[in-house]
Amino acid sequence: MLIALISGTLNSYACTDIIVGRKATIDGSVITSHTDAAPECRVHIVPGKRFKIGDMAPVYYGLQDVDKPLHEYGKIIGYIPQVAETYTYFHSGYSHMNEFQLAIAESTMSQKKELQVSIETGKQIMTIEQAQAFALQRCKTAREAIKLITSLVDKYGFQTSCGPESEALCIADANEAWVLEVFSVGPDWDPESGEAGAIWAAQRVPDDHIAIVPNWSIIKEIDLSKPDEFMASSNYKQVAIDHGWWDPKSGKPFIWQEVYAPIPREWAVSRLWLFYSKYAPNLKDWPDKTAHSVYAGSDSYHQYIEPLSMFPFSVKPEKKLSVQDVIAFQRELYEGTIYDMTNDKNWMVAGSDGKYVKSPLATPFPTKAQRELLDITYRRMVARGGYGMVTQLRNWLPDDIGGVYWYYVDNQYVSTYIPIYAGAIDVSPYIYTYDPNNYDEKSLRWAVDFVDNLLGLRWQDAVKDLHAVRDPLEQSFFDDQTEIEKEALEIHRRNPKKAKQFLTDYSNSRVDQTMRMYEKLKKTLISKYTNNNQGL
Repeated sequence: MLIALISGTLNSYACTDIIVGRKATIDGSVITSHTDAAPECRVHIVPGKRFKIGDMAPVYYGLQDVDKPLHEYGKIIGYIPQVAETYTYFHSGYSHMNEFQLAIAESTMSQKKELQVSIETGKQIMTIEQAQAFALQRCKTAREAIKLITSLVDKYGFQTSCGPESEALCIADANEAWVLEVFSVGPDWDPESGEAGAIWAAQRVPDDHIAIVPNWSIIKEIDLSKPDEFMASSNYKQVAIDHGWWDPKSGKPFIWQEVYAPIPREWAVSRLWLFYSKYAPNLKDWPDKTAHSVYAGSDSYHQYIEPLSMFPFSVKPEKKLSVQDVIAFQRELYEGTIYDMTNDKNWMVAGSDGKYVKSPLATPFPTKAQRELLDITYRRMVARGGYGMVTQLRNWLPDDIGGVYWYYVDNQYVSTYIPIYAGAIDVSPYIYTYDPNNYDEKSLRWAVDFVDNLLGLRWQDAVKDLHAVRDPLEQSFFDDQTEIEKEALEIHRRNPKKAKQFLTDYSNSRVDQTMRMYEKLKKTLISKYTNNNQGL
């Protein structure tokens, strides 16, 4: 996701995807994940259906729009042939998982101006979020999904929906994971031309590797002689040749990332640095970005600017990762580094002993108005807002139990990750109830958002109140996972339908617990940090 409406403000370049191969995880699961997705956070289940020969499936534009009624998907801008049978999947602005443990994460990338297109300027109709939904409806594996998605953007044209920019998908099943990057072909494409309506390349993440897509292209050299590792569109080099971006006679290698992406931005490079320096600290001599003073973040003159070539496509981590490790990275605030927005001279106040201390108001999430008032340099956190997930995919369990959709809403640093199983037949109304323009006490999104705003009353103290109640609740979800799944598996052996109901009831009970926790925390924060207690 590139642009999203979060709590009434426009946020851009927001998605971070992390992929972990099955030999790089502690438990052998495959993980793909997505933070800060679309405004449309109302996850609901779309059951699989059967269709008649000759039926057509609508192509929507506006899937990310949260202002439309639930179960309405936007403006129909075209049709494609329907299939005989579709599968059950979790639908949202960016749909993430289906009943067969196929999971897809999305991260908008940048592309050169010559390639950019919009709904007003081009004949292309296939957005990445619509292609995702079609893949989850029709595919069971990552490779099937890549084949379908790329055939759709080739035939119907890749239409951008997050600004005029390109897209990356991190597609995984219970056995393997891939990164698919899709670029536009510009506004002059005609579906009758016979030419491909997109430029795309896909690379498999090795089973013992991890990778990150921080709103930027990460694929480098492509070797189509290795079909188990690479795929690409028929025009993946020709478009670059036609535009003069690469000369095959130059002797220089074709570097996909360099050819199709523009000059890199700090909000992408900073996340690459954080990821690789954290999980592969000995791979290279990474730049030291420790904040040695409160002036470090604003001292841009002495900051490192790494070339993209410094960062690999993927890496073998020095320690294997768990779902909770991925969640922890999704919540990263760059604490102690030059990108830490609480480490700024303008947050410093005189303490009782006359020495400067950090104000209790110092927050890693200052609003635009606060940054302007205090002259704080804006930095792109990993933690951000919207909604997102971590999907845990396991090939040794039935799909109903093996796939876990760890879902959060609003700011992941404040939110709780709740397990929803691939076999779920319904989700709690608290999850799909949300109108950004009208507060609703029956909405999980509003419950988290309310607490998120209250934390700003006195962040440095209030965040401790959050951790005191949120952390043990979330930990209990992980602590109970083994026993819950053992019971579900026993039920599944006797009656798979009852196992689905059991898992559905379990997940919904966790949502209820989470709602109660935020409602209680809301009252705690209001009582402790009211103006009457803070003084004027």
